[in-house]
This record gives sequence, structure tokens and C-alpha cells, in this order.
Amino acid sequence: MSYPDTYYRRTMTDTTVRPALSGQTECDTVIVGGGLAGLTTGLQLARAGVSVVVLEAESVGFGASGRNGGFVSAGFATDNSAIARVAGNEAAKKIHRLSVEGVEFVRDTIRDLNIADANPQPGIISALRYDGGDSLRQYADEMNRDYGSELEFMDRDQVRAVLKSPRYFQALRSQKSFHMHPLNYLRAVAAEIERLGGRIYENSAAADCRLTSAEKIVRTAAGQVKARRVVLTTGGYTGHLVGKLKRSFLPIATYVMISEEDPELIARAIATSCAIGDNRRAGDYYRVVDGGKRLLWGGRITTRAASPAALARELRHEMVGTYPQLAELKTELAWSGLMSYARHLMPQIGEMMPGVWHCTAFGGHGLNTTAIGGKVVAEGILGQSERYRLFQPFGLVWAGGIAGLAAAQLTYWKLQAQDWWRERAA
Repeated sequence: MSYPDTYYRRTMTDTTVRPALSGQTECDTVIVGGGLAGLTTGLQLARAGVSVVVLEAESVGFGASGRNGGFVSAGFATDNSAIARVAGNEAAKKIHRLSVEGVEFVRDTIRDLNIADANPQPGIISALRYDGGDSLRQYADEMNRDYGSELEFMDRDQVRAVLKSPRYFQALRSQKSFHMHPLNYLRAVAAEIERLGGRIYENSAAADCRLTSAEKIVRTAAGQVKARRVVLTTGGYTGHLVGKLKRSFLPIATYVMISEEDPELIARAIATSCAIGDNRRAGDYYRVVDGGKRLLWGGRITTRAASPAALARELRHEMVGTYPQLAELKTELAWSGLMSYARHLMPQIGEMMPGVWHCTAFGGHGLNTTAIGGKVVAEGILGQSERYRLFQPFGLVWAGGIAGLAAAQLTYWKLQAQDWWRERAA
């Protein structure tokens, strides 16, 4: 199956087509899933000289890893206080530092592999849709003190000088964060794995497996892999290969669109090269791309994917509601992707049984957190660290199945209503 038609596919520079698995092969570690978590794990293992096979059901970067907003910024989908309530204060601080490390890991990988086509751009602005400057400034002070975050507080006038909308109040700007072309990054990481001796098979969905014995076997339609270890990193596109994993998170659809070229019109609304996200649950996130010529806009979540036309209407409604001056900006393309969300809104990382690892549920966490998840799994396999154990409090708990999806949708609508009321009162 080919890539979905997205802006990233249209601007993908590495068009390598990889073979499907045929016959039997062996390796030390087989990784199921060719997204960011799987490829990062594979990269770190291959760098250590471990023989690696990656099985991808479609094409490298096909899923949410290759068609998201491209944000690389420290933090998680849930806040530090919620993490601390479950894991404890010290563990919460270590977990946050992992996400900070993830930003630097992605940045270093771009530099070390010379991934110019990832086109990293500095700066992410996190903006409030209501007046809350005092609490935001306090938060910035705490993050700068505890983690060296170097967050810059922006008052309302500073915000509206670059985001020309009455919907925004205060904001934080992080110059340590950046945004990039995620698919070009993934394709380059895949090429490096292969340069180091790893093997990647596309159109090779894992259909069956035997995981309980010392020798693990993963079968596809036309072949099988024998390995000492298996790493499962399939995210929102996880099938029924391992029921415990499938039941532990919900596949949630999110949406992105790209505008036509109109740099002059876009500049009337957005006068910054920073990426922007707001403080609502599943709120808007967007950035100018192609040197300011186009606007990439994402947001909204549903428990099942909508049609491209319907999602374009939803996203345009959000964009024009924020920036009425962009009413004439035409949408050129819209797409969706499935992310995996655990009930506790944290990544699920660890060893579910001897020699069987999982690294998933990265919905809403950002590219850096997905990457550091793969890195700590590789460290665990190599015996370099046990940092993956920091995520033990956030295990493979049942996500509720169909009832969980319904509850997630109702919760999202409730949060949308709360956001609307809070903005109206601002």
C-alpha cells in the first residue's frame, strides 16, 4: 500500500522502496512497526552492533509518525502534577528530563546524519486562549528553575504582535524546541539502520507470532523471522497480534491540512516562523512551511477517521475562527492519522514478558518523547540502563474497548465545551 496523500508524502525526498519479507530469516531483535519508536530502537541497536530486522505493514513512516504536526518539544500529553500523583515527585522529574533529552536526541540525530531535508526550524509558541498570565509566568519560572527550559514569557501585546488574533492572550516561547519534516527524518533514520547492517521489510505485516519460548517467531504472509527478542511499536495501527497490547490503548484519529501557496495572506495573520499550539485539550497546532508560503494546520480528535472533505471543513472552521483574515486562504489537501492513547495518557514502555518489549501509546506526546521511548528500550535490551522502568506505573491497563472509545469521545466533547465556556468568559 502506498503512503496516504499528505504534504509530507508530496515533499518526501527519499523514495526508496523496500522489499517484502519472503522466506525465513534470523536476527537478534525483530521490531514490529516502522514508525519513530521502532526506527529509533532499531537505530540504537544497530549502532551497538546488534542484528536487527524491522517489519513494517505498509511503508516506513506510513502511520502517524510520518504525517503529524512535526513538533519536537519537551513534555507529555498529561502534565507533571498528574504524572507525580502516579509515579511520585522524583520519578516525575526524571520522566520529564527524559522528554527534554528526547528533544536533544532528535536534534543530534539530524546533525549526525546530516538530515537537511528534515528542515528543522527553531521555536515553538504555546499560547493561552484565555487571560492567565500570572499562572503561566509562574509555570515558566518553575520549569526554567527545575529543568533549565529557557521558556520566554510573552505578554498579550507581544503575542498579538506575531499571532494577529484576539483569541490569544499570553504565551510561552521555547527556543530549545523546534519543528521539522517528520517523514524525511524517518526515511533518513531507516537508511542509516540499513547502512549499519539492519534489514527493513515493507508491506510485511506481522500476522502471527510465538513469543513464550526462548526463540521468538514472528510470521508474515510470505515469511517468518526467528529472533531472541521482539519489540512491538505499532501505535495506532496495532492489529490483534498481541491481544494484551491491542486492548491497552485506544486508536484516536487526528487531522491536519495544508493550505495553498499565499505567503502575503498568511503573513497578515502569522508573523513568526515558530510553530504554534494552544492550551486547549486537542487544540489547534500549526506552523508556516515552505519558507512561509503555506500554512500547515492540525487539531481535532475523533474516535474514528472522518472523510478528507469533512475534516477540512472542521479545521478551516478552527483556522478562520482564530484568524478571520485567512478566510480566503484555500485548503489544498487534508489528511488524518491514527494515534494510540492509553487510559492514563502516558506512553507504555517496558518488557511485557522475557524478551518481548513494547513501546507505544505516544498520542499527543510529540516526536521527541516517541524517540526517547525507543532509545530507553534499546538501552534496556543492551543492558545499558533500566530507565524504561520509570514508566512501570503506567502499564498495559485495559483501555475499555468500544466503551472506552465512546467514553473518550464524550470526554473530548465535554472538554471542548469547557474550553468554549472559559474562552467566552475571557
